[in-house]
Amino acid sequence: MTPLLFVAAALAGGVGAVLRYLLDRAVSTAVGRRFPWGIVVVNVTGSFALGIVTAALPDQAFLLGAGLLGGFTTFSTAMLDTVSLWRDGERSASALHAIGMLVLGLLAAGLGLALGSLL
Repeated sequence: MTPLLFVAAALAGGVGAVLRYLLDRAVSTAVGRRFPWGIVVVNVTGSFALGIVTAALPDQAFLLGAGLLGGFTTFSTAMLDTVSLWRDGERSASALHAIGMLVLGLLAAGLGLALGSLL
């Protein structure tokens, strides 16, 4: 890896983090914050996009995948949201969130890989 690619991926990660914040905020503003729909949308769309990048643009996988989409998606926030729901007594919502994030993420990544392989 060249130093320039390393810097570009780091900057792309920063852009991804800002995009995550903006999308999470927009979705949460639209539907409320009782359930973390913003992070669900972020992680599912990020999984889909990573599937496309991996299949269609393997030469860009580091810059776009690890950089941009690595900064965009967030497993840690999703798990914190799951624990917060549990702690707040929302047991069903907590379980739905944890299982839903896994299932939707896998489906989105699979669809992204399938679409990317067609491109």
